[in-house]
Amino acid sequence: MLLDRYESNQGFYNVNFKEAAGGGLYAYRGDLVVVDGEIADAQGRRKPPVAGLLGGVLLADADRIKLLAGSLDDLALIQPLLEKYQADFAPDMKAVLYVVNISKPMVTEAGGVKVVLIPMTDGMVWNELMDELALEKSDFKGQGSAEKVVTVFGAFADYAPKYEVVSLEEAMGRVNQAKRASRGPV
Repeated sequence: MLLDRYESNQGFYNVNFKEAAGGGLYAYRGDLVVVDGEIADAQGRRKPPVAGLLGGVLLADADRIKLLAGSLDDLALIQPLLEKYQADFAPDMKAVLYVVNISKPMVTEAGGVKVVLIPMTDGMVWNELMDELALEKSDFKGQGSAEKVVTVFGAFADYAPKYEVVSLEEAMGRVNQAKRASRGPV
């Protein structure tokens, strides 16, 4: 199974959950490695990733990613993300990436699929995704973690973003110097 392969290849970190979602689907929430850390020891374990897709939300069947959402610190990380995972994209995959260093939302094509790019310097991917898809807490009543990801995927049937459509090259030209908001101890 695809998500098991990612897990065994040390592609997940800060895992919230990875579990079966029914109907041959599997859900994951947590961070996804985009740029691997250096090999740390003789057993092949790695240092923390250099870059990742933070707050990742994945839904996959046995061999294709159906839903990909998460946050990137820099739009340039879309290239290593594609290099690492594009071969596993379903042709009709739904993708929403929250990007720190863009100023306004847009839609582009990357890896053969439509990707919605939304600026976000502060916030949680799951909460922002719920707002973007107009989902309410009541939509998830009585559902387990994996079922909630399936509900999110289902919400894409009615989702039609009204953002400007641009090429990936043009989107890359629209980056700014924004940095992720960080919080210290409370």
